[in-house]
Amino acid sequence: MTGTRARARARAHVRARVRARVRLPAVVAVACALLLGACGVQPTGVIAGGEPATGLTKGLRLYFVSKAGRLEGVSRPDAQPLRELPAALKLLALGPDEAERKRGLTSPLGMPPSYDVTGSGARVVLRSPKTFFADGLNELATGQLVCTLARAQSLLAKGVRPDDVQVTFEGRETVGPYRCGSYLER
Repeated sequence: MTGTRARARARAHVRARVRARVRLPAVVAVACALLLGACGVQPTGVIAGGEPATGLTKGLRLYFVSKAGRLEGVSRPDAQPLRELPAALKLLALGPDEAERKRGLTSPLGMPPSYDVTGSGARVVLRSPKTFFADGLNELATGQLVCTLARAQSLLAKGVRPDDVQVTFEGRETVGPYRCGSYLER
């Protein structure tokens, strides 16, 4: 009889261990479901988020001033492929197009009658024979020039990021160098 009792106890012990193995994952799954279900996030209705994200853009970006008084970059995918920095300045001098104006973009920038712009690597120099750049531009107009030239130079100089480009203005005085990021952070 002792052998039968021992076998019965062994079978009972095995069944108990099997039940424990089956219960443990079920208990863990129920606990996880309760924790995740009770995270405190309540359902909400539709929340307006503004314009859709556009991601990183390729090609030329021009910078204009928004209704909020901040610089806003706009893509110009229809523009000819950029071959030189003066072409970017010519497009910038034209100002925002009709759709951009309807969105409230403006341009306080007035270009000098004559200028020369050159770029090498992460450096851009914009020259004008007068003191136009030293005392003729407000902060937003300066930011328009700096950010547009930085983006244009990054397209022309392979491997140069717009954030790395430094723009200097030369006339009777030299001012700068400036970086676009300091104008976009405001």
